[in-house]
Amino acid sequence: MSPIEPEGVRGQSTTRRWRNVRLRTLLIWLAVVPTLAMGTQVTVTAQRLLAQSEQLRADVEAAERIGAPLYTLMVDMQAERTATAAQWAGNDGAEGELRARRAATDLAAAEFRRLADDPSRSFAEVTRQLDKLPAYRQRADTRSGAADSTLAYYSEVIGKVIQVYQQEFSHAEDAELAQASRPVVAMLQATEMVAREDTVLALAGPSGELTFVGYDQFVSSLGAQRYLHEALIVPHLAEGDERFYERVIGSADWQTKTRIENAVLSGHKDTVSGIRVPAEVAGWSSAHANFSVQMTTLNIDLARSVLARGEAKAAELQTEVAWLIGGSGGGLLAVVIVVVFTTRSVLRRLHELHVRTVTVAEETLPDVVARLQRGQSVDPAALPAVSGDRDEVGRISDAFARAVAVSVDGHRQLAAERHGFGLFASGIASRTGNLVSRQLSLTEDLQDTFGHDEALLAQLMRSDQLTVGMRRQIENLLILAGGEVPDPHTEPMRVADLLREAAAEVEDFRRIERQALDETSVEPSAISQISHLLAELLDNATRFSPPKAKVVIRAELVADGLSVEIEDRGPRVSPERYEEMNGRLHQAPPYSVLAQNAHRLGLFVVGHLADQLGATVTLRRSVYGGTCAVVVLPGELLLATEAETPREPARREPAPRALAAPEPAVEPEPDPVAEPEPEPLLLTGAGLPSRRAKAPAPAPALAVRPAPADAPARPALPERVPQTHIADQLRAPRAPETPVRPDTETPEEVADAWADYEQGTQTVEEELRRDQP
Repeated sequence: MSPIEPEGVRGQSTTRRWRNVRLRTLLIWLAVVPTLAMGTQVTVTAQRLLAQSEQLRADVEAAERIGAPLYTLMVDMQAERTATAAQWAGNDGAEGELRARRAATDLAAAEFRRLADDPSRSFAEVTRQLDKLPAYRQRADTRSGAADSTLAYYSEVIGKVIQVYQQEFSHAEDAELAQASRPVVAMLQATEMVAREDTVLALAGPSGELTFVGYDQFVSSLGAQRYLHEALIVPHLAEGDERFYERVIGSADWQTKTRIENAVLSGHKDTVSGIRVPAEVAGWSSAHANFSVQMTTLNIDLARSVLARGEAKAAELQTEVAWLIGGSGGGLLAVVIVVVFTTRSVLRRLHELHVRTVTVAEETLPDVVARLQRGQSVDPAALPAVSGDRDEVGRISDAFARAVAVSVDGHRQLAAERHGFGLFASGIASRTGNLVSRQLSLTEDLQDTFGHDEALLAQLMRSDQLTVGMRRQIENLLILAGGEVPDPHTEPMRVADLLREAAAEVEDFRRIERQALDETSVEPSAISQISHLLAELLDNATRFSPPKAKVVIRAELVADGLSVEIEDRGPRVSPERYEEMNGRLHQAPPYSVLAQNAHRLGLFVVGHLADQLGATVTLRRSVYGGTCAVVVLPGELLLATEAETPREPARREPAPRALAAPEPAVEPEPDPVAEPEPEPLLLTGAGLPSRRAKAPAPAPALAVRPAPADAPARPALPERVPQTHIADQLRAPRAPETPVRPDTETPEEVADAWADYEQGTQTVEEELRRDQP
């Protein structure tokens, strides 16, 4: 059978329900997140400081290991450059001086190559430039090319050395050390400018004449070294280094240097081939040899001062890391302790509030609501009271107390309104049911009076069925309003008669095929309820099945009582839909859900009746593709059928039960052993199925069938005597009946029947689609 539309708004079964995060977890995260953030920040800062300290120590170590050889290489390259210029100019004794300088340069280059083995540093460029030294020495010895290009090679190598100093030992990541290293680099650059002046004057040779290019190099070198001393060296010297610097520039040799430079600038003479320098340049060599040593000492002191600062800075950074880790660890420990105590205090109070709330929600409030629904009074002391606490937990407790008070007031008002509406609906249903019962009685009177008119009888039959359906809907309203269906039965009823009575209340009763027991009867007090429950399921099965399909109802005894199965050929229903409908059938649905499905009452009525009877109703898929409804009635409602005279079902007053349906047009071939005797069909005087109670048939008309000798002892069953139960006017000889003609439906009639079937199927599918989430 196809399910009646369920009540309420169905939740989506596939919707994922996210659980709320516990307050304990929130409090823990409230402490963990800042702690992790602080710990991460401390870790990153400590790693950065440690990396900076390690870098400083590595720079200091590299400077101590390779700084001196690199500086020596620079000084020796400067001396070799000057000696090369003197040899190129033809100065006396220049050749021996050049050999000595070259030997010193080779020793310095070899020491540099031995120590500069770190590929990650910038020493490789100096090494590549040194590889070109033999070729340029060969050019100087053979005087190939111009002297300026050969001397420019030495200047390039020296510039690379100064660049290495600037990159490796300037400590750009530390502002303080970078500031302290500036005078060192500037001093090296100034020393190189003075050495270039020395090379240019040596290139003048015995003639004392410079080329225009050489003179320009002298002037630019002089300007650069004076700028470096005034702008980048003196302002950044420490107090002790500044005093040493003043002694150097105040010495006689430095004064001689300054005087010669000024003389070259102002006392030179222009010639056709170049610039002739004054005779004062003769004292340059001795003065340069003296003050260059003093400047070298100052450079070494400045470099050592920077290295000492770097070492101290590295130690200071390590100390800072230690303090940072210790202080942060103490702070984190304090945070953890505070969070633990705070969390335990808050959770303890919340647990107490939770216990009180659960007690009220699970015990107090349900008891109060149940008492209100029964119409009993409620003691206000049983409800939580407002304490007036001003903290957060107290305010939550007070808010809950107010919510409970509002809920109880609402339930009190709802119970009163529901009780009043139930009385109102029951009254309306009872009065309407009386009118319908009178209408049914009038219809039967008309059937008896006008039984000779077949066309009128057919219309009366149709009216009778519609009226029966109307009465069943009124009884539905009475059931849902909390009332009881009037039950006129005073004696047990056989199960076969009960199934017939239920089928008679269905408009399309001719399609219902019954298979029942005669040995079992039903308690009188439950007959009307069971009949109504089965009628609702049968009506639903016929409406959702194809127009000419059979609906089978069978009953048999099972371990738990009586099982009644109703099987149809309706459309397929999904397993989820069956599960949802069975959940509503096994427990009477609330009226709040009923209010949202007022146009679909079938399952609601079935659920209420099953709840009242203590029965279970289960919908499942039929082996034929439709739906099978299984009703299990408890054994307390059943009685064994005793031997008795046949009797007609009692008439229900003031709301008579359904029409006794005639047998289906096509009955299955019965089993000659298990099938009981045909059931008596009660007819009116006009030959229609009768709903009224008839007087018992005269006793002489009954005979008792003797039991076989080998049969078990059981009460003898009454046996019908022909012509004893029909009306007097029907006992006369009947006219010969017209033989039933074969089915001669036209194609148009078949098309109409098929259209009715398609329309019914589309209606069912549309209702199922509306129920999908």
